[in-house]
Amino acid sequence: MKIWGQIPQILGVYDKSKTAPKVDKSSAVVSKKDAVSISNQGKDFQAALKAAKEAPDVRTDKVEEIKQKMQKDTYEVSGNDIADKVLNSIRSRKL
Repeated sequence: MKIWGQIPQILGVYDKSKTAPKVDKSSAVVSKKDAVSISNQGKDFQAALKAAKEAPDVRTDKVEEIKQKMQKDTYEVSGNDIADKVLNSIRSRKL
């Protein structure tokens, strides 16, 4: 079935939507500056991270104490303590 009578009217709808109305005056554009704010929790984290970075990796007082005990043959570690540390290390890796 062919409908020839309505096609020009249908195409006219598309022609009307192609044109947009012109704007006489444009409003002033207000630009805003970007701002960054850090939460209190973030500031606390920064302070903790800074303190951790400034702390020495090696506790020299403990190292010296153990060195002196080893030189004097007074440094003793129980086998149970060693076994506990080994087992705890193995258990933590499996999780």
